[in-house]
Amino acid sequence: MKRLVLAALILTTAVGASAQFTSTDTLKYRISLTDKAATTYSIQQPEEFLSRKSIDRRLRQKLAIDSTDLPVCKKYVDAIRKKGVHVLVTGKWDNFVTVSCNDSMLIDEIAKLPFVRSTEKVWQGKVSAVTKRDSLINDPQRSDSLYGPAITQIEMSRANLLHDAGFKGQGMTIAVIDAGFHNADKITAMQNIRIQGTKDFVNPQSDIFAESSHGMAVLSCIAMNRPGVMTGTAPEASFWLLRSEDEYSEHLVEQDYWAAAVEYADSVGVDVVSSSLGYFSFDVEALNYHQDQLDGRTSLISRAAKMASSKGILLFSSAGNEGGGSWGKITFPADAPDILTVGAITDRKKKSNFSSVGFTADYRVKPDVVALGTGCCVIDPTGNIRYANGTSFATPILAGLGVCLWQAFPSLTNKDIISLLQRFGSKFEQPDAELGYGIPDVYKAYKQERKYAAESK
Repeated sequence: MKRLVLAALILTTAVGASAQFTSTDTLKYRISLTDKAATTYSIQQPEEFLSRKSIDRRLRQKLAIDSTDLPVCKKYVDAIRKKGVHVLVTGKWDNFVTVSCNDSMLIDEIAKLPFVRSTEKVWQGKVSAVTKRDSLINDPQRSDSLYGPAITQIEMSRANLLHDAGFKGQGMTIAVIDAGFHNADKITAMQNIRIQGTKDFVNPQSDIFAESSHGMAVLSCIAMNRPGVMTGTAPEASFWLLRSEDEYSEHLVEQDYWAAAVEYADSVGVDVVSSSLGYFSFDVEALNYHQDQLDGRTSLISRAAKMASSKGILLFSSAGNEGGGSWGKITFPADAPDILTVGAITDRKKKSNFSSVGFTADYRVKPDVVALGTGCCVIDPTGNIRYANGTSFATPILAGLGVCLWQAFPSLTNKDIISLLQRFGSKFEQPDAELGYGIPDVYKAYKQERKYAAESK
């Protein structure tokens, strides 16, 4: 049974159109490599494979550029391709190449190459049919409030006061990794969102704005900038929209896509990643995870999340919606260390019954923090305001708060921001497995950090 944490127990929306991959390949494999010995790049010349913004982020946080930053060796990729497979994505941090084919014997040949460490089947199936994009777009109703119906999710962490102090995300860049952003490019109320670019890692030929409505709703929580209609938590930030989730099946390959997406986000220089995706069970039951693997190291996606943090990215991940199910726990990559895992609460500040709980298998506090996740205000693909439930929406709400706080104190590191959000959480003194450190008071964090900075001068 499909158990993906596209963490929305979602609202009423228009049916999302899709543009599915057209290849006839029925198999996908992850090819793990032994080294990068044949690289043509050098860590002394990072501008050849990282953007200026990405390099500056590392310099600002005193993070070294190392061999993990080097791209997968082109010589190896070309040798793999010559065996007759199609290269889908590469992952430089875990040093892998993901390919598709119809003949598993080609993989047996690839496994014999001297630079191949291992191979693993990560997808098997048939391609779903292509459907057309709809075009029903409405303008949402206006209200007298600056934030519109989103005021509850804003005021819960006192983000409105941080906005009043002049911090709305300007100059910060956020990558939203999701399943698609259906109609986000057409809805009138979203036309002033600063979209820097898009990239689809599931199917590069598809229209990312014709795919899932889930990412559209997620984006609205953080990026909306229409006073009187809806204002998100970081309305003046800039955004990269990246698709890694294939809603038509549930296979390990989606972790490959996600790892490639977060590496791309790093390379273009984003400051923050908001991801409302999570995994623990798959269409092939034998591949399902076990709770003792929630250690931040077992899954590819969790290793990639941890690595993103080591590159200076502030990463927010949804805890998952398994709180009322048999799994119950957080999902992958929510178990990764040095990221902020976000749970969901009601407007009464109680845990949403669906919100996944911690701790991790190695007894770390998860979720880290919580935000409104029951009755969240979002924009749907028709351009209307709806209300949705899920840690999927608590995550971008919280991510926007982190963005604004970091804008206020740009000399801080990503880990400093994590510490601030935890330290000014409502349960900091007694964190638990349901709410973690609780609801962050971002305005209090801002005032205390500003006071500390003034006293340190």
